[in-house]
Amino acid sequence: MIKVEKEQFKPIFSKAIIEKRVNELANDINIKFANENPIFIGVLNGSFIFLSDLLRRLEIDCEVDFIKVASYKGILSTGKIKTNDEIIRNLENRHLIIVEDIIDTGRTVQYLLKYFKRMNPSTITIMTLLHKPKSLKIKLNIDYIGFEISPDFVVGYGLDYNQKFRNLDSIYYLRELAK
Repeated sequence: MIKVEKEQFKPIFSKAIIEKRVNELANDINIKFANENPIFIGVLNGSFIFLSDLLRRLEIDCEVDFIKVASYKGILSTGKIKTNDEIIRNLENRHLIIVEDIIDTGRTVQYLLKYFKRMNPSTITIMTLLHKPKSLKIKLNIDYIGFEISPDFVVGYGLDYNQKFRNLDSIYYLRELAK
């Protein structure tokens, strides 16, 4: 358990469980994208650990880029999407794999789909480590999901609480909010 001020975080996924699932996802990508040279687009900041672990397990040729997108303030989704990065490379007729740390309301992915579709990629694949189906506000087709979780707030393995705890090798959920 991790305690931050008056809030407690309990473990939900251990390092071993995460590693096993990342291996399974990498195997699926190796099969589906053999001979395709996809471009992975990591959504910063949260996806960087997941994406780096995934990439080390891939046996296919691929490229990597990043886009910085934010919709959270503290533990709450603001509902407003902000980005400060521009993808410069040519994505036309390429296979894109957007890699998220977590899909909560779905608004960030919806924004990214619109953003990347104007660049005319051949395909856009959505991959997320965590998915909160009960929090989803829009209909999305998510191609690869690491784990489905409850609407609880989570930290670790790239996910943060006010920019802290990204470095944890396990994932924890918020047990109780300060009163």
